[in-house]
Amino acid sequence: MTHRTLAVVSAGLSQPSSTRLLADQLAGATRDELARRGHEVDVRVVDLRQYAHDVVNNMLTGFPPTTLREAIDAVTGADGIIAVTPIFSASYNGLFKSFFDVLDAGSLVDRPVLIGATGGTARHSLALEHAVRPMFSYLRAVVVPTAVFAAPEDWSDGTADGALRGRIRRAAGELADQIERRPPASGPADPFALTTDFLQMLGRGGDTTVS
Repeated sequence: MTHRTLAVVSAGLSQPSSTRLLADQLAGATRDELARRGHEVDVRVVDLRQYAHDVVNNMLTGFPPTTLREAIDAVTGADGIIAVTPIFSASYNGLFKSFFDVLDAGSLVDRPVLIGATGGTARHSLALEHAVRPMFSYLRAVVVPTAVFAAPEDWSDGTADGALRGRIRRAAGELADQIERRPPASGPADPFALTTDFLQMLGRGGDTTVS
């Protein structure tokens, strides 16, 4: 059985949060789909409201506190990411954007991502395509085709209705497909690791003769 890791980023600000509720249902559907295919799945939820002050401090100083570093490592070292934001003023909220701004450059390259959002009206669903998807494309992540938006009318007593359940299942299957196509993640990249040896850094290339 292959071990896989799934990072779930929720940018909901209220508690309880419909954004967190959608994130949890997307995570559960993806975990169940991967388990059905024979994978053991470890899910790590990063609830951004808990890291709001740390994210701002990171932006000001350039260095994440220990707790935020652990959350960043969980996201950048995962086999797949589920990222869900509330929609404010036709775009993602500031905390969501700020968290992804402090990630190391290139840390999400080729990483499968499922995007989701919540809002007060279904008209806000367009923000997934004109704001959220382009942001992850810029980060060179692989965003699955189905984006999942949930408006208040999509819930019934805290449970997704039929149409929303169908979108969740379809998106979860697409994320599971992308995760399965890749070898298990080896953890977050070390930003201080050398990508070239010492002689290459000196411009000597393959010449190992020392005069």
